[in-house]
Amino acid sequence: MKKVSLAILVSLSALTGAAYAQDNGVTMSTDPAKAADVEQRAQALQDQQQSMHTDMPMKHHKAPMHHKKAASQ
Repeated sequence: MKKVSLAILVSLSALTGAAYAQDNGVTMSTDPAKAADVEQRAQALQDQQQSMHTDMPMKHHKAPMHHKKAASQ
């Protein structure tokens, strides 16, 4: 009986989480001004990410070497 009630509780929790996630999800708009604004922001973010990748010097880190300890006799 405890396993069944636990399974129901977990299922209800999952459904509640899924319902909450859908409430705060993506909204659709047909407003051309909003679409243009979103496209401009996306382009600005893409340009920023590309400039960050080209401005950052490539750093190569060597992995630390692990030595086996000598076997104690």
